[in-house]
Amino acid sequence: MARLPRFDLPWIPQHIVQRGNNRQVCFAAEIDYWQYLLELREASVKHRCAIHAYVLMTNHVHLLVTPEEAGGVSRMMQAIGRRYVGCFNARYRRTGTLWEGRFKSALVDSEHYLLRCYRYIELNPVRAHMTASPGGYRWSSYRCNADDHPDPILTPHPEYLKRPRSFESARTRGSG
Repeated sequence: MARLPRFDLPWIPQHIVQRGNNRQVCFAAEIDYWQYLLELREASVKHRCAIHAYVLMTNHVHLLVTPEEAGGVSRMMQAIGRRYVGCFNARYRRTGTLWEGRFKSALVDSEHYLLRCYRYIELNPVRAHMTASPGGYRWSSYRCNADDHPDPILTPHPEYLKRPRSFESARTRGSG
């Protein structure tokens, strides 16, 4: 049976999730995280996708992305997959797939859902008990979005920029 087409619409944010095959590790060392972020940055620029939030967990990835054109997210993820998986496989002398099937995506169709996606993505390491606070996890967009640390990968979503500053304290508590 043929795959159903994705809803990959211009200017509509998407929450992307990509998991390691059989929940296996997709980031085994620090160099892997850096490699993925490099590939993400290059592919997002090339395929005109704004990255608003991300977290790289040991066995999966969450991204909040807005494409400028239809199909941009799919092309970006395909480019990342080709380059990152090739590097990962060469580095660890392995073959085959790294990711569990196609990435999952959900359209983000409201301001409320957009802000919840930011929070959900950036609190992922806290929920997984990898860190006590989201700012303590290095492989996340949290420090840029909450504390204004520079991150050349990120483009804040206009709705995120409109949020009240009190939103930050609610984000770290996981409420809202």
